[in-house]
Amino acid sequence: MSMIRDLRAVVRPASRISLRKGSGPYEPSRERAAATAVVDCAVYRDGRRLENEDGPLGPQEAMRRVRRDGGFVWIGLHEPTEAEFAGIATEFGLHPLAVEDAVQAHQRPKLERYDDSLFTVFKTVHYLDHDRVSSGSEIVETGEVMCFTGRDFFITVRHGGQGSLRALRHRLQDDPELLAKGPSAVLHAIADHVVDGYIAVADALQDDIDEVETKVFSPGRKGTPRGTDAGEIYQLKREVLEFKRAVAPLLRPMQLLSERPMRLIDPEIQKYFRDVADHVARVQEQVVGFDELLNSILQANLAQASVAQNEDMRKITSWAAIIAVPTMVCGVYGMNFDYMPETHWKYGYPVVLGVTVAICLGIHRTLKRNGWL
Repeated sequence: MSMIRDLRAVVRPASRISLRKGSGPYEPSRERAAATAVVDCAVYRDGRRLENEDGPLGPQEAMRRVRRDGGFVWIGLHEPTEAEFAGIATEFGLHPLAVEDAVQAHQRPKLERYDDSLFTVFKTVHYLDHDRVSSGSEIVETGEVMCFTGRDFFITVRHGGQGSLRALRHRLQDDPELLAKGPSAVLHAIADHVVDGYIAVADALQDDIDEVETKVFSPGRKGTPRGTDAGEIYQLKREVLEFKRAVAPLLRPMQLLSERPMRLIDPEIQKYFRDVADHVARVQEQVVGFDELLNSILQANLAQASVAQNEDMRKITSWAAIIAVPTMVCGVYGMNFDYMPETHWKYGYPVVLGVTVAICLGIHRTLKRNGWL
């Protein structure tokens, strides 16, 4: 029981490193390319991994050992084809609809119950490091992890270059008491691992949104708002929407796993799904808040652009009014008439020029006093 109380400490890393430094729950996979989609296949009995002297076990051989000696098998696959997955699906009696979803991917997070197994879909989210947000930058990258949970087997099907489960498997293997609880302990560990990634990505997105908000409301020249490119805000909204699609649908499956008794879920493990559901709810609230905040920032940025355009138009109009005075005077005295006032007066030119300058200065002073210049 003591190890179950420390469940969160086991399935999570000891400390989180900032995603901006290129680390975190979702590090790029460094697994060596292989001719098969199987990344790892192991038999666990009493919480310990059974080593095979003859080399790595195949799925069929591993399942035969489990049925003969007990324990459970954990098989990890990466982007299997239909042909590569067909043998495993037949060996473990997986439902054809779940198999189709696992091979084709692009599924929303969900939990489906079949006769002898549970099928769970998680969306993994990875924050891509970048120097600055731009209209063409990608901030959030998503992948998928499909989990088949049975009485004596656990199968993970991973899609995307992110979300490797190798480190998680090693951490679980370091805690035999936890692994002795069976496949449901692995399912909880993966759920907690994925949601931990959500929390880290949400924190990184918060920094990006704060940066854009600062740019929008920071003063520019002469105390006027500087503003920012609307494309940056719109790109952030797109990435937040992608994040929302990963987080929002997962809340209900985690609530079901924590609230409804299921024969494939160990009762001592089930209560820990409630903590995962609480974290999903927290991240979902953050994502909704991000979306609303970005809407407000976008509206404020557009309003500032409109105000700046109005300011420019007022200045242009003011200078046009000032220039209209000498234009009118020059236009009048440029007409070819023999008899015009003051044309033969020796003081006519300086008087007309002085009056014109005086009128222009008066208009300029009036407009500046009223805030148009």
